[in-house]
Amino acid sequence: MKRTALITGSASGLGRVAAERLAQDGYSIVTTYLHSKERAEAFMDELAEKYQISARALPYNAVKREAHGELLEECRKLGLHFDILLHNAGPYIQDRKTMTEYTEEEWYYMINGNLTSFFLLARELIPPMRQNGWGRIITMGFDQSNTAPGWKYRSAFAAAKSGLTSLTKTLAIEEAEHGITVNMVCPGDIVHPYKEMKEPDRNAETENVPIGRPGTGSDIARVISFLCEQDSDFITGAVIPVTGGQNVLSKYH
Repeated sequence: MKRTALITGSASGLGRVAAERLAQDGYSIVTTYLHSKERAEAFMDELAEKYQISARALPYNAVKREAHGELLEECRKLGLHFDILLHNAGPYIQDRKTMTEYTEEEWYYMINGNLTSFFLLARELIPPMRQNGWGRIITMGFDQSNTAPGWKYRSAFAAAKSGLTSLTKTLAIEEAEHGITVNMVCPGDIVHPYKEMKEPDRNAETENVPIGRPGTGSDIARVISFLCEQDSDFITGAVIPVTGGQNVLSKYH
């Protein structure tokens, strides 16, 4: 039976490499985009032709509450159902700010985009997964989010992702009896041009990562691919750092 994955925000970055890896694995793909419609649609056309799968790009804004209903309604009209949810989309504010410097709008932008958005999507997608007796849900965190660490100048993002970590673990317990696994992948400090690399660059060197090379999108995609397999059914509620051994937060303190 061919399964379908919904991957939010996979027109570029780590989500793009994950989408291609799952397409390579034989899953049909639905991706979402915010601004990059042309790139997302061209990418889906490329995956469909290359891997002989169904692939589609749909608009979605993780921050706006109404966008979740609009996305799911469009999926219903198209007859789409999802066996896998990879919630990759989520805003990040680059400016270094203390908590007191955040506006209310920025705070809700981060919390809604990274935490509430997952709740709204997962709440609708889990019941059909229960009916099928199978599902794979994967969230994206940050290094050490499992311990709810302090992260200077990133209070809103850290709070949202730490909350998402707890919600991931809770859903893993609640949905285990239904054949649904729920896990979190925590990428290391992966930067351009490595984010969209389909294979590790083992000739590149860095002193920042203990294994000696930069992380790539493919390092994250391989873990996501395994978590979607049938044989990963004993792994749920896991928070998996994929950092090459680097203490990512140490560079920010």
